[in-house]
Amino acid sequence: MLTCSKLISGGQGLAPTLVKRAPTVSLDWDVRQKSRFQVTDSTNRVLSVFLQRGHVVRGGDVLVAEDGSLVKVAAAPQTLLRISTCPQHGSPFDLTRAAYHLGNRHVPIELKPDHLKIEPDAVLADMLRSMHLMVNTVEEAFEPEGGAYGAKHGGSGHSHEHDHSHDHADEHPHVHGPHCKHDH
Repeated sequence: MLTCSKLISGGQGLAPTLVKRAPTVSLDWDVRQKSRFQVTDSTNRVLSVFLQRGHVVRGGDVLVAEDGSLVKVAAAPQTLLRISTCPQHGSPFDLTRAAYHLGNRHVPIELKPDHLKIEPDAVLADMLRSMHLMVNTVEEAFEPEGGAYGAKHGGSGHSHEHDHSHDHADEHPHVHGPHCKHDH
């Protein structure tokens, strides 16, 4: 049994040929969000995966085994609900409303420009249908958003280490509320 305790996000920095030749594991979302699990790769090697707590494994990531070998991770297809707008009388705003209501219930959601995906839930499916959305059962990979403060390596696939401060009072004036205590 091999131990894997290192994860290379998206195989970043590795030669594409090495990644292409690497054995694979196909894992559903329930397994990929765990930091400790056991799995068998495509060459029948049993791998014990021990990652730092809080890390999420995404499709395309590469695990590094203790012997230096690489294992490419694929996001396994699983049963999901695909939510889209009604073509007759829906609008893209309907998806925004659905994402708000699902997020308010802390449901993992995969966001796409023209649809959302969630794990099956009959109550949520009924709620979404009552909002005049199309809800279909599909077998697809699931890559939900990681959240702004959630697990490491989630969501957009790139880090946000650059500065996002907005201390540009001279560049674009803004209005302060009645209880604002700072001045420029």
